[in-house]
Amino acid sequence: MLLSKIANLKNQLDTARPFAKEVLNNLEKWFAVELTYSSNAIEGNPLTRMETALVLDTGITIGGKPMKDHLEAINHQAALHYLKNLVNPQTGLPDVRETRISLDDVLELHRLILKGIDDTNAGGIRRVPVRISGSAVILPNPLKVPLLLDEMMEWMASTRDDPVTFAALAHYKLVTIHPFVDGNGRTARLLMNLILMQHGYPPAIILPKDRLQYIQSLQQAQLGGSIDAYLQLIYQAVHKSLQIYLKAIRHETPTEVEPSDNLLKIGALAKATHESISTIRYWTKIGLIPVANATAAGYQLYDQATIETCHTIRALQAKRYTLDEIAGMLDDRNAH
Repeated sequence: MLLSKIANLKNQLDTARPFAKEVLNNLEKWFAVELTYSSNAIEGNPLTRMETALVLDTGITIGGKPMKDHLEAINHQAALHYLKNLVNPQTGLPDVRETRISLDDVLELHRLILKGIDDTNAGGIRRVPVRISGSAVILPNPLKVPLLLDEMMEWMASTRDDPVTFAALAHYKLVTIHPFVDGNGRTARLLMNLILMQHGYPPAIILPKDRLQYIQSLQQAQLGGSIDAYLQLIYQAVHKSLQIYLKAIRHETPTEVEPSDNLLKIGALAKATHESISTIRYWTKIGLIPVANATAAGYQLYDQATIETCHTIRALQAKRYTLDEIAGMLDDRNAH
């Protein structure tokens, strides 16, 4: 069972404490880029991993990319800094603590995520109905949201679940309540990692290539089905992060988070979607489809979910929507 493997790796990690400062600093910087890139990419941000690293490390802007894309990266990094201080200002990866997470902490994480992007709603609970585009999930009436959040915080203070399941369920409960107009997914993933880190685990990364599986597993549970697929996805992410930490501490060659063979070069994407390479390049240039990564030689790589996005673009064009209108629809779908 995966939870028992996680417990074994966690014991190995605890035995290795205290960690060398330089190793911990390198891991922290690496995870900051991976978490920011992955969490934003899941929501449709087109910055590549390398572009995200450049924005975070140097503050430079990437030509042709909207300021909103840059702010999402900068804001996520700021939220991670806030999260780290909630955990432990000295190490960011402490032993188990009993510090209670408050609703104000969750609202502050959300405020940081939307700072400068939507200051009107940043850190504020929604007062309007919302829907998830393309989903049959019915979200709570806004009048019920404050009560549901209070109940969630009471559950968080009293749950006896193991830390990994606790973190996964807290994430699930927050996205199911959907308390914000925008930024629910990013805030929920930050909350999940706050809980993990408070209990001495490294943060878990949900990869862009797993986006469809992630969304479908959440919706399956939200529609009354089993939550097992969702929990297994989170368990796998925690398991992988523990392996990465242990390899770094033991000075072994790190495992890549997202192997390139799971990604598509532009020619392969064109073939899979029956589009021309020039069309794929143009859609990439105007931000309709995100680039997941790039090879050392600079060739752009796309995740498997981009195939579905390309099909969606063509279907909407057949209904006579303009590319600008399609871009807005894709943004709305990814925002929630």
